[in-house]
Amino acid sequence: MIRVVLPSHLRRLASIDGEVRLEVDGEVTQASVLDALEGRYPVLRGTIRDQESGRRRAFMRFFACEEDLSHEQPDAPLPADVASGREPFLIVGAMAGG
Repeated sequence: MIRVVLPSHLRRLASIDGEVRLEVDGEVTQASVLDALEGRYPVLRGTIRDQESGRRRAFMRFFACEEDLSHEQPDAPLPADVASGREPFLIVGAMAGG
């Protein structure tokens, strides 16, 4: 069971209260977690990654086990603690401005 924490605006959009728990078939990667998340909550399609290219949206960041995974390849395996459910996969809306 994979644990995913979403920013409040995406939780509101998908009517989610708290952390999401997902079953992921096969290897646990950013892509497989996002596929499972979008499969369960279709309203999130296109909000975290571009639907055509599959690339992460510019102001979305991914973290796990105190590491920024935003620039990792989407098919790279996530840390073992995320795959086992001990640690959550965090999707964070980045802030910009000055």
